[in-house]
Amino acid sequence: MSQAPRTGSVAGLDIPLALPIGAGWVEPAGTRQVIFPYDGTVIAEAAEGSAALATSAIDAALAARLEVESVPAYARREVCLHVAAAVDAARAALEQLLVLETGKPLVDCRVEVDRTVHTWRAAAEEVGRIHGETVPLDVLPNGTGLIGFWLRKPIGVVVGIAGYNYPLLLASHKLSPALAAGCPVVVKPAEPTPLATLWLLARVREALQGASAPVVAAQLVTGGAEVGQALTTDRRIGAVSFTGSAAVGHLIARAAAPTKVLLELGSNAALVVAADADLDAAAGAVVRGGYYASGQACIAVQRVIVVESVREAFVARLAEMVPRIVVGDPRDEATRVAPLIDARTTSRVADWISRAVAAGGRLVCGGVGADGRLLPTVLMDVPDDEPVWAEEVFGPVVAVRSVPDVETAFALVNASRYGLHASVYTASLATAMAALDTLEVGGVVVNEVPGFRSDVMPYGGVKDSGIGREGPRFAIEELTVTRMAVIAPSPRRL
Repeated sequence: MSQAPRTGSVAGLDIPLALPIGAGWVEPAGTRQVIFPYDGTVIAEAAEGSAALATSAIDAALAARLEVESVPAYARREVCLHVAAAVDAARAALEQLLVLETGKPLVDCRVEVDRTVHTWRAAAEEVGRIHGETVPLDVLPNGTGLIGFWLRKPIGVVVGIAGYNYPLLLASHKLSPALAAGCPVVVKPAEPTPLATLWLLARVREALQGASAPVVAAQLVTGGAEVGQALTTDRRIGAVSFTGSAAVGHLIARAAAPTKVLLELGSNAALVVAADADLDAAAGAVVRGGYYASGQACIAVQRVIVVESVREAFVARLAEMVPRIVVGDPRDEATRVAPLIDARTTSRVADWISRAVAAGGRLVCGGVGADGRLLPTVLMDVPDDEPVWAEEVFGPVVAVRSVPDVETAFALVNASRYGLHASVYTASLATAMAALDTLEVGGVVVNEVPGFRSDVMPYGGVKDSGIGREGPRFAIEELTVTRMAVIAPSPRRL
């Protein structure tokens, strides 16, 4: 174990070659190659954790729990602001690092860094808003003379597991609310994308040390399913916060019970185009919202449901716009769609496109390019049970279908097992309000992409899209518990 980790340089940033476990940095048993998805080159050898190291991290977090809980609010706020400043100062290099390890286009990595800074700043603001209320116990006769109030207390050790598509931001949505709430937190990044998160943990520990807070409050363990299982099934932890697939989220929820679990599990987000919609704006929204991050976003547009009377005009606009999307090297400023995270994922998405066409869907544009990479794809009239309609594609694919009216469109949105975000394009306030009342999703967006997210708003879904809410204020509520105080100023006597 060392106090200052060895580092390697990637994109001009010093990336720790050890793991932040306990009060120091632990040398790992092995390493894992981190691959640039665009061309398959190895960009780094990252420290690889193990189930034993995961258990060590939980042990250390539990031992420090009371010390972490006692860190005063001003110090927790200072930590969050310090991290925000560190990310902001390194933004250009972080953008390049994220391009290399995720393969996301540069424009999307810039958004990720911006949102990460905003998330840490928002968490800092929420530190001073963690409070309780008085309770009028004398609403019942037996409460006469009693004083009642409740406080919010940290839930305990938090395990945060992040996805590969936005590794820096998703880790920040686990770390910042946990630290703001006074909870020790152990983070596990996705296997393909550990580098930015390792860099972030080093900054978090510097911030903790600078605020005279225990650095063990923030730990990180890399690794595969065995590490995740060791972290999430430990009965001593207070909560698990997971971002990833529905299948894995369901396994975690079952295995972790009765531990509190917060799940952000993705979706097949729908965009409804009403008869009175601005069709140019709606088609542009599909282009902006369906293909950002190469479609590897849980609230990217996947299903487009168009009222029949404007179907042909809308599809004509879409067929004209989509082929103009620049496909290529994610390091290029102009690129909007790049290769997916790995060959296995690319093969799955290509197979789903082929299945949809074989089942009767029509390929409007896109598909698989001559080089085997996916192009921005539009499919028409895909059957209900095909994966590109019913499941989460997580690739640059949009499926379009028409319906007689918006009521039918809303029913079709709700027919999905998912319910994260949905949007409707309309000029009618009545339609907008009907969408808000009717759509079974965590967020309804009117005249904007379903992928709109401000990191201060409550974010999460219903049904198979998960449970719980992110956004610093709301995540802090999830990661704290109420503690009721009932005080008799003097003892009662018989």
